[in-house]
Amino acid sequence: MPYRPTLRQLEYIVALAECGHFGKAAKRCHVSQPTLSVQIALVEENLDIQLFERTPAAVLLTPTGERFLHGARVTIAAMNDLMDAVTDDAAALGGVIRLGTPSTFGPYFLPTFLPPLHQTYPDLKIYIVEDRPAAIETAVAEGTLDCGLGPSCGEPSLTFIPIGNERLYLGVPADHRLAHRHVVALDELRQERLLALGRGNRLLENVQHLAEASGATVIEDYAGTSLDSIRQMISIGMGCSIFPELYARAELQNGQDVRMLSIEGWMETRQVGLHFRDNSGRRRHFEVLASHAHQAASTLGIAAGDII
Repeated sequence: MPYRPTLRQLEYIVALAECGHFGKAAKRCHVSQPTLSVQIALVEENLDIQLFERTPAAVLLTPTGERFLHGARVTIAAMNDLMDAVTDDAAALGGVIRLGTPSTFGPYFLPTFLPPLHQTYPDLKIYIVEDRPAAIETAVAEGTLDCGLGPSCGEPSLTFIPIGNERLYLGVPADHRLAHRHVVALDELRQERLLALGRGNRLLENVQHLAEASGATVIEDYAGTSLDSIRQMISIGMGCSIFPELYARAELQNGQDVRMLSIEGWMETRQVGLHFRDNSGRRRHFEVLASHAHQAASTLGIAAGDII
């Protein structure tokens, strides 16, 4: 039988990759540094590969190590899913949920979603991580997050349960030629300059779709890091952009520096929902969580049709 690293050895490798230091990784794994070092060396020797480049200043993953790390995380996540499946705690949805959400959605949805959930499951602890949607999907797939809440995902190994649809609005400067309008036609946006968030954000795709439909131009030499930064640039006349409904309600309702317009003839919306690993042993927990998220979406007026 070919050599197979143990689960514990995989945990050592993941710890070293994330800590970048043998001492810190050993402390995190509650073992001595020599023990961790010997076990990782055994994996490299038996598989005849080099996972880490060891220098006086740092411990760095090799390209082979990068590929191995992804597989190790997925394997550990699968084992955790198995244990979750046999130690089900329905009273608190498993007790702990590590939830990823993008900054374009979470801050405007969680205040409606979390309080009723906490009232129903007072012992449930939810640790929230904000990141780009693409990074959240990777973290969920690798098991460093349990689930994600936000725009529809493109990761094939994840199950996505839609909970709602956000309308998309065009934001223009207060002194823009269209700023006095409430509705604008697609063809009126021809040759307008559209600002967008960077790669890994689903709203970038929405902006690109609007540009294709209207003849507008996406500004390629700048990628925004947040909707707030996009808003500030619009306020000084650098271009226009689109904003999802919950953000627009919370941040742009008064419209002093940026005006919100509906786009006639463009029906695209932003689908939002909950996603988790297909093979997760906690599927039932996440289906219940999605049901509560759907109720919150109903309260906010963005709910999709019936879900599971």
